[in-house]
Amino acid sequence: MNERPAFPLFATLAGAAVAAVALAACGGAHAASPVVPLGQGDAAASATHRSGGGNGSGSATITIDASSPGAAVSTDVLGANMAVWYDITQSGLSKEFTQAGMREVRWPGGSASDEYHWQTQAFCNGGYGNSNSSFDNFMQDVVKPAKLDVSITLNYGSNSACNAGGDPNEAAAWVKYANTTQHYGVKHWTVGNEVYGSWEYDLHSPAHDATTYANAVATGFYPAIKAVDKTAQVGVVLEPGWSPAWDPTVISKAKFDFVELHYYAQTPGQESDTYLTQQAPQAFASFVASAQSELAAAGVNVPVFVGEMGSVYSNPGKQTTSITQALYAGQVVADMMQLGVARATWWLGNGGCSDASSGNFSNSLYGWQAFGGYMVFSDGLPEYGCPNAPQLARGVLLPTARAYQVLAAFARNGEHMLPATVPQSLPLVRAYGTTYNGGYAVLLFNLDQTNSATVTVDIAHAAKNTFTGTSKTYDKQIYDASKNNKWDPPATKQLGSVGSTFTATLPPWSIAAYVLR
Repeated sequence: MNERPAFPLFATLAGAAVAAVALAACGGAHAASPVVPLGQGDAAASATHRSGGGNGSGSATITIDASSPGAAVSTDVLGANMAVWYDITQSGLSKEFTQAGMREVRWPGGSASDEYHWQTQAFCNGGYGNSNSSFDNFMQDVVKPAKLDVSITLNYGSNSACNAGGDPNEAAAWVKYANTTQHYGVKHWTVGNEVYGSWEYDLHSPAHDATTYANAVATGFYPAIKAVDKTAQVGVVLEPGWSPAWDPTVISKAKFDFVELHYYAQTPGQESDTYLTQQAPQAFASFVASAQSELAAAGVNVPVFVGEMGSVYSNPGKQTTSITQALYAGQVVADMMQLGVARATWWLGNGGCSDASSGNFSNSLYGWQAFGGYMVFSDGLPEYGCPNAPQLARGVLLPTARAYQVLAAFARNGEHMLPATVPQSLPLVRAYGTTYNGGYAVLLFNLDQTNSATVTVDIAHAAKNTFTGTSKTYDKQIYDASKNNKWDPPATKQLGSVGSTFTATLPPWSIAAYVLR
């Protein structure tokens, strides 16, 4: 389960309306704007159109401008968390990541990180870890076979005696062990989890204090880590809009090589499919852009890592195993590519299941399952938390992981995002474009639950007129087979010869990648 307790500063919904009181995870009020700029300045030209209403009839033209390359694509945004409480020595876990097209993994698991002591696998504050889930087993059984890049969250909250804040020497010893002793080459190390929040275990005095945190990083963690591995990248946690203000102090006083953000779209019990699929991606993009603006205003140019993201911050319910979360995940990952985010990890790969005793399984939400959970891969069902779930083998890719398969077909590392313009006659269509090995890739979403959308895609200023095309699509119809416990993959088609202008029919509630080589 997610480690974050419910609290009132997250966004709340009343139907499809968004409460303006949200600050902590959702970056302030969510404005319903017909066009949302993903970035600032010249980058606003690459915005996708987002507005309410149904799709127009007939074919309308989406334009991808090949003459205006934007942010470089990092396939490290295709990733997920794994947690120390889950037995990572079970067979098939590395295969899950490979099948989903994921490239990144974060360890050892959210708030547990501020209680966890890697050398002894001991915990403060009554934390739990599976005895098989040592750092070496994680690296050998999951990371190396799947060829994943790794992001580690260091313990800021507690020392090994559980009587003071985190020990920079313990952190540095982990870096040295990983990279000098074991030669794992782990480069990304974030100091602490959500240490601004009262739910996080923090034995510093004062706790959850930006100045204390910034000083601990600047004078303790950063120099200690650099002393054992000068190539190690040290990250700090930010939370735009937090009260009392956190980010200005951390940005100005800490030393760091990247920043880490976390984002959950909804409050448990108040989930809305319309909000999640059509409006939450806009709020997410605004949240990330807020952090980028804070850094730019301070004259700081470092990468952004989104270490946790999900559809609801606690008590996962029906949406988490539905096509609706898959559509949300696809859009926010594409938005991160548009914004130039360096790395991202969904919460969670494996490690938790829930049912109606804790999650929201309202009839107002679309889905066929009586179980949910943060996991995007089946843990092997039934299990603790959902004892009445149907039999489902460990490693089956759930809908959100299926969306990642489509994203992996669209994204090629080092390519460049291209501006996409969607006409207002297609208010429930989203589009993204990128260069692709001398050709192009287009990612299309139809957010209409009932109606298909026929669109014309024009690659303006294309380098050539004819390509060989393929498509990969995950949609509501494929998901609906899960009603009978059939969890099918996206449909792949060979399109043959395709021009720089082509027509596509997008099924209801679908995500589709078109690759033109």
